[in-house]
Amino acid sequence: MSINEMENKAKELKELTRMQEELTAEISTLQDAIKAAMGDQEQLVAGAYKITYKPVTSSRLDTTALKKALPDIAERFTKATTTRRFVIA
Repeated sequence: MSINEMENKAKELKELTRMQEELTAEISTLQDAIKAAMGDQEQLVAGAYKITYKPVTSSRLDTTALKKALPDIAERFTKATTTRRFVIA
């Protein structure tokens, strides 16, 4: 692929990413409006749509507290991973 083609692809990707960010913000705004309208209701039927907004409980390991309370054990079970980060600046 030539430098010119690469530049065009990078430009297109940046524009699509910008559009995606705008859509994500718009989606979030609409979701927030629906959640606010629902108030404490967990379920609502709006025409053909069934909308639910229920609490979900999950358990996660508090790694900060583990590292503070038992640093040696936290170190033993900490696994380093390597990834590649893709960025267009």
